[in-house]
Amino acid sequence: MTSAQRDFLPGRSARAAAQRAVDLLEVLLSSEPSVSSVRSVLAAHGETDVELSPSDLTSLREAALELREVFAARDAAEAAGVLNRLLARYAHPPRLTDHADGFGWHLHVDADDDGPWGAWLVTSSALALAVLLADRQAPPGGLCAASGCGKPFAHLGGGSPRRYCSARCATRERVAAHRRGRSGTP
Repeated sequence: MTSAQRDFLPGRSARAAAQRAVDLLEVLLSSEPSVSSVRSVLAAHGETDVELSPSDLTSLREAALELREVFAARDAAEAAGVLNRLLARYAHPPRLTDHADGFGWHLHVDADDDGPWGAWLVTSSALALAVLLADRQAPPGGLCAASGCGKPFAHLGGGSPRRYCSARCATRERVAAHRRGRSGTP
């Protein structure tokens, strides 16, 4: 196991699992997600030798649509309600697993190590996002406020709440606001 894999093990870091969810949602919610793009994201987060079929991609995309609701929540109570609904629908009793191959012990709330990909995405992501919400007492993420963007992002650090998915979107919005202000256009 590489150090990158250890850093991204689900359950070892709620922040890493939340970021994996955001990265997967970005790919899965695009207009034409592909098996190879999903595999690339999973590999970047330590999930190697992933076998995905077109039906798995469909299941993952449906899961991504459900998880997007967490990021769209207006406040902590709404995010908690969505997370509770997802966990009630998909989660099973918590269990520790190392996937019988020394992958490292971590927490799962899905039904089986070899269960459906969509259920895995919902349960692992909802668990991580719930931990972030409980830690911060605030929504675990949001949708980018930049015009035409709307990508999900996770609140992974301290400080004031984020409004944008990246520095690029924040800068683009500041520049647009500055230009509007100089031209007198609202």
